[in-house]
Amino acid sequence: MMANADLDKFKDECGVAGVFGIKDASHLLYLSLFALQHRGQEACGIVTFSHADAKSANSGPSLHVHKAFGLVADNFSSEILGRLQGLMGVGHVRYSTAGGGIVENIQPFQFKTILGAVAIAHNGNLTNARDIRKKLESSGSVFQSTSDTEVLVHLIARSASASMRERIGDALRQVSGAYSLAIATKDALYAVRDPFGFRPLVLGELDQGFVVASETCALDLIGAKVIRDVEPGEVVEITEKGITSWFPQRREQLAFCSFEPIYFARPDSLLHGESIYIRRRKMGEILARECPAEGDVVIPIPDSGVAMAEGFSLESGIPLAMGLVRNHYIGRTFIQPSQSDRDFGVRLKLNPVRSVLEGKRVVVVDDSLVRGTTAARILRIIKNAGAKEIHFRIAAPPITHSCFYGVDTPDRQHLMAAQNDVGQIRKALEATSLGFLSLGGLRKALDESPGKSYCRACFTGSYPAEVGVSMITQPTDKHGPGLFSETD
Repeated sequence: MMANADLDKFKDECGVAGVFGIKDASHLLYLSLFALQHRGQEACGIVTFSHADAKSANSGPSLHVHKAFGLVADNFSSEILGRLQGLMGVGHVRYSTAGGGIVENIQPFQFKTILGAVAIAHNGNLTNARDIRKKLESSGSVFQSTSDTEVLVHLIARSASASMRERIGDALRQVSGAYSLAIATKDALYAVRDPFGFRPLVLGELDQGFVVASETCALDLIGAKVIRDVEPGEVVEITEKGITSWFPQRREQLAFCSFEPIYFARPDSLLHGESIYIRRRKMGEILARECPAEGDVVIPIPDSGVAMAEGFSLESGIPLAMGLVRNHYIGRTFIQPSQSDRDFGVRLKLNPVRSVLEGKRVVVVDDSLVRGTTAARILRIIKNAGAKEIHFRIAAPPITHSCFYGVDTPDRQHLMAAQNDVGQIRKALEATSLGFLSLGGLRKALDESPGKSYCRACFTGSYPAEVGVSMITQPTDKHGPGLFSETD
């Protein structure tokens, strides 16, 4: 049995990291991936490059690889890291969306070209990968994995350009969708972001070398200084000569993923140089103004709802308390009691604090509502703990469409808000009242501007980057006012 109260959340596909010109690069990659573990728990890997002594008969670069299913801390010992020699390399944590859970899909991918060995780590989803793969297979290419990332491998390897820089550009001009990449070659590290900027990627420096990572929290852990975000559409090339960059594709309308600040990114990370924590707290403040509630206590659904609940409490004046305690030490599976207990998986992860909840009008704040199954069980646990009223507040608009840009989302028919209006959702959850943050409220909380616009496809069905027509359906117009109570 999967014992995870987060199964009803969006899942980001991956986290990536890269190191150039720093001693014990593998140790820094290990720590970076440890900090990025929230972005993928299915598998992890590190590939490093080392150069033999120039006097040796084999003075070319050597690749050192370790990849495995499971968590970073469980798969990299001091002995393993010691074998991953070199001053540069790339790392990856994975939660699969494109491609299944097979060992061949664990990244980074490493491959050989006429220009030498290459290792690549990818966060995102290539929306035209299936079509490109069919064309490549029809011309003789053989694929080893089911991952969309391998399409990039083949495009780079098949390019006729004379330099790796040009080959990467050739490959990027053929793909569409979301991608943040860390690519290592024998003498360079490349950091690449798609023209829409769906997924984050940051550049930092440490000990006269350079690092790249999906989030700034990874740079914080290793003591690196944040230089800047990699710009949407930019390719950053890091060599012994320093940093250069270029834009191999035309600029697009920026479309940062809304769910990075809502849920994916760690609250201690910066996005566009701004605190994720402060953005989430602002969502809660605006939610309190848009969907007020008469309550005795505000409680978050931990951990992602904490900052939003703080904002709701500050704006509303209702005291904040931790009415649910989370158990962080749960493995992937757990033996369920023999008796039927539909709430057991949630209670294993979240336990109510009766002294906070009993006899109270409770305002429950969470970051989002996807399928609604876990939310229903959490609210039932709160009710059974003695809550007199439950006012459920969601610090995001209703999710009505699936994502195709590197986020694992259910098919649209399984999204609760795609099939029900807000009143119907309230009744299904058995909440006293229900309120969602408006789309305008989200935009205000994120401080959107022409130079900092976000993808809102999961809320609106308007997809900024091309996806197959068969992948999407027309949006519904079920959602009017954002607040419904028992009287509605």
